[in-house]
Amino acid sequence: MSSRVFAVAGIWGALAMAPLPGQTQPSSPKTKTWTMPRAADGHPDLQGVWTNATITPLERPASLTGKPTLSDAEAAAYEKHAADELKSVDGASEGPLLAAAGSAGTGAYNMLFIDRGSELARVDGVKRTSLIVDPPDGKVPSLTPQAKRRIAAVMLGYTRFDSVQARPLSERCLLGFGSTSGPPMLPVLYNNNYQIVQTPTTVMILIEMVHDVRIVRINGTHASSNIRQWLGDSIGHWEADTLVVDTTNFTDQTRFHGASENLHIIERFKRVDAGNILYRVTIDDPATFSSSWTLEYPFRATSAPIYEYACHEGNYSLTDILGGARKADRDAPAKK
Repeated sequence: MSSRVFAVAGIWGALAMAPLPGQTQPSSPKTKTWTMPRAADGHPDLQGVWTNATITPLERPASLTGKPTLSDAEAAAYEKHAADELKSVDGASEGPLLAAAGSAGTGAYNMLFIDRGSELARVDGVKRTSLIVDPPDGKVPSLTPQAKRRIAAVMLGYTRFDSVQARPLSERCLLGFGSTSGPPMLPVLYNNNYQIVQTPTTVMILIEMVHDVRIVRINGTHASSNIRQWLGDSIGHWEADTLVVDTTNFTDQTRFHGASENLHIIERFKRVDAGNILYRVTIDDPATFSSSWTLEYPFRATSAPIYEYACHEGNYSLTDILGGARKADRDAPAKK
């Protein structure tokens, strides 16, 4: 059915429900208005446990080109297809979802491990088809030539197995994978809970995965440029009821989407109702991306706890990776 038919049907429905002259409509029950909870200093209270779990991808799929949002009916069909697809690869060793988890070819992950939610992100009452809202096409801007060379060198470095320190931080259980720790704080395959604790001078964000902790200093100033941190240096201030967080001073080891250490992130946290914080983040790095780009999605209140993330408990991956590489070295033909 076309949108025109829906529109006509809606008009007739409205006319049928309209009162006739002389009639009065029954009074509707009063809706309870939500009041912003505030901390002792008067700023919005963002404290609690929140989740950003969603199946909305970072970039808009090609099949949804030109559709930044979906109707509830379209979203339900998309969500069902995603659930069916996940079931179909349960226990398999291949598939894009398992490849993203580093499980392609090994079968290390199955549905037991995956907890990314079951719905598309809803913002302003509609379901979104990408986390990226700017550029409007929902795609990461093109990389600069120097970024392509830098990323190629980093990927080449990941083929080294002669040292633990040569492996990625997430593989070493030092930092969550997929930028779950942020910034930006992206949804990943599981452990998408965050706990926020705030005081007048500091906001702390505890990330469930690897228990990474972000400290935002309110009305602070950035550390000297020679002080670099995996999660950057975050300072914040309030613009009306929105917490704005400015982060710089990254290292050359995290490299969000191949970014340089001069990556600049600006996040905005706005509590829009009892159950949602609208999270909007802009990424700027002229050495890597042809333009800045912006993501937007909700952090939803949850009653779920922050679970222990014992990444290395019973985990033999690093010893097996290094041991396997040493065996390959021994089995390789001697160089003449």
